[in-house]
Amino acid sequence: MARSDAILVLEDGTTFRGEAYGAVGETFGEAVFTTAMTGYQETLTDPSYHRQVVIQTAPHIGNTGVNDEDDESERIWVAGYVVRDPARRASSWRATGDLEERLRAEGVVGICGVDTRALTRHLRERGAMRAGVFSGDAAALDVADLRERVLASPPMVGADLSAEVSTPRPYTVEPVGEHRYTVAALDLGIKRNVPRRLAARGVRTHVMPASSTLDDLLATSPDAVFISPGPGDPATADHAVELARSVLQRRIPLFGICFGSQILGRALGFGTYKLVYGHRGINQPVLDRTTGKVEVTCHNHGFAVDAPLDRRIATEFGDVEVSHVCLNDNVVEGLRCFDVPAFTVQYHPEAAAGPHDADYLFDRFKELIEGAPAHA
Repeated sequence: MARSDAILVLEDGTTFRGEAYGAVGETFGEAVFTTAMTGYQETLTDPSYHRQVVIQTAPHIGNTGVNDEDDESERIWVAGYVVRDPARRASSWRATGDLEERLRAEGVVGICGVDTRALTRHLRERGAMRAGVFSGDAAALDVADLRERVLASPPMVGADLSAEVSTPRPYTVEPVGEHRYTVAALDLGIKRNVPRRLAARGVRTHVMPASSTLDDLLATSPDAVFISPGPGDPATADHAVELARSVLQRRIPLFGICFGSQILGRALGFGTYKLVYGHRGINQPVLDRTTGKVEVTCHNHGFAVDAPLDRRIATEFGDVEVSHVCLNDNVVEGLRCFDVPAFTVQYHPEAAAGPHDADYLFDRFKELIEGAPAHA
């Protein structure tokens, strides 16, 4: 098929030329790369990628098409998409459509034919940065003018995005088999596989909007509270932090994943900071310091909790320690509370495309509920 010209412009002025992939037009976002070899449909529909231009380091994308089962939300959330070699046709018995057709239908502007290895190395050396993808008539404009448009786009630091991806109204995911527990899940960008993993353990999950109050959560009569993954800068999420503090004060069992881990970290008194280029992909090694096991895990985070690795920390809610650490760079990947029933992980044990090494954490959440005293 004939493709129009396209260009990717980074905020530092670096450019990569290629051809249009998906919708034709222009888009802006934070340029980030994911090292996942599979699961591109889950990546595209993960709300945590809202307002990000995602670069696939795997060169061949689209070969399994798309289907009606693997979406992690109701739509594609990435701001833009960058691939090297798009598949000419889908070749999977599960495919119900073509990836590029899906991108085009949802208005996702992308670019193909880019040296994604060189682009990834550039971002690894200089860090994630704003980018614009321009195709069609826009690709012919002066690069200096395109860069000015990129520089005028909002940065990820200071971005408050959870309300933009959260459910507008509560909904319930019923347990598989016998109902054993009820969880109120604060949706800051939840993936569908979270309530699925909970449902497999007999949990009824009430998924609640990001704007929910403590009374809203308590109205579900929860045995525990879950704080979901999501996009944006955790430093902006003051409402969620105060909600987490209220849950901790009532000693209601609490589990947070990814953005939820950063929220709980802030509620415990820790700071957060932006990583240089972040962790994204499904092949990240993490040490569970509780068991000594190394897990291959799924990541999608550009921020992290600032907590010491070498000791327990006294907080307003009792002692806390770092429970999980990324073996690539010693970034905090989980927190464990000793005096309140709460823990977090920074990565994604619900990873739908795999790996499943960390699925046991949902069992740990169930055990936390079972072992918690009745809360006030």
